[in-house]
Amino acid sequence: MKNIAIIGASGYTGAQLTALIHAEAELTIQGLYVSENSLDKGKPLADLYPSYSHIALTLSPLSDDAKAKIVAEADAVVLATEHSVSLHLAAWFYSQGLAVFDLSGAYRFSDVAQYPKWYGFEHEYPEVLTKAVYGLAEWNAKEIAATKMIAVPGCYPTASLTALKPLASLLTSAYPVINAVSGVTGAGRKAQLHTSFCEVSLTPYGVLGHRHQPEIATQLGQEVIFTPHLGNFKRGILATITVQLKPGTTTADVAAAYCVYAQAPLVTVKHNQFPKVDDVVLTPNCHLGWKFDENSGYLVVASVIDNLMKGAASQALQCIKIHFNL
Repeated sequence: MKNIAIIGASGYTGAQLTALIHAEAELTIQGLYVSENSLDKGKPLADLYPSYSHIALTLSPLSDDAKAKIVAEADAVVLATEHSVSLHLAAWFYSQGLAVFDLSGAYRFSDVAQYPKWYGFEHEYPEVLTKAVYGLAEWNAKEIAATKMIAVPGCYPTASLTALKPLASLLTSAYPVINAVSGVTGAGRKAQLHTSFCEVSLTPYGVLGHRHQPEIATQLGQEVIFTPHLGNFKRGILATITVQLKPGTTTADVAAAYCVYAQAPLVTVKHNQFPKVDDVVLTPNCHLGWKFDENSGYLVVASVIDNLMKGAASQALQCIKIHFNL
């Protein structure tokens, strides 16, 4: 039995992960935590999320005493916190010997020079950063098992990389073009005008400057053009990706490339059948659909995930189970 502390449990991702871990027979929840100045401290989780009324846990402030209690009692800590908060908490808990599963972007780049540009801070823990493994579960299982510092990927990169990584050896130098739409839960629980019910409308944002672009490019090993969009639905991501493949590539070659997922129970691949967001909402699954034009050499692949599940909480759970061999 492994004991897991969840910090940032009041947010959509933290609450979702709480429900997932609560349902696991081989995992227990050491405690749920929020910042000391959070208005949610002291509240039962079910007051914030009535659908979790079966979970009788209260949100505790992350005081120094609470941190000491986590170190004494927990096997691992999950950070569903802001990037700049995770930066320090991850390094501290790692130094105390706990396994850390960070859902922020604070440890996703191995290159410290990326952080001021994309996250607005200098990375203060390069020695911890060298131990961090990118937690794309279907691709990095061996590394996830071997380290105690796991950087769980972003939701857009998870959808995009799951679609693109099997094709890496078939790509030309032309940049893959990724157009992806996310539900508004991807923006977090904090009230904002642009995510209010009456304001949400399908629109691109972060054009040619979103921080997930270099994350995708780094893990793919090739630059990409990534354009995210905000959709008027709660949960899910649909990424439609256009790529140019090397001359002489056949449909059979593409099918063979995607056979890498033949033993991956959470990834479904279909030829000439394209998925929709509702296929995966509230599940840990990724569905891929692709079609290749041998005459032009262009392939279109669509990837759908639930942004709060495979894009965050359920992938974190995958990483936890891989790390602890559960």
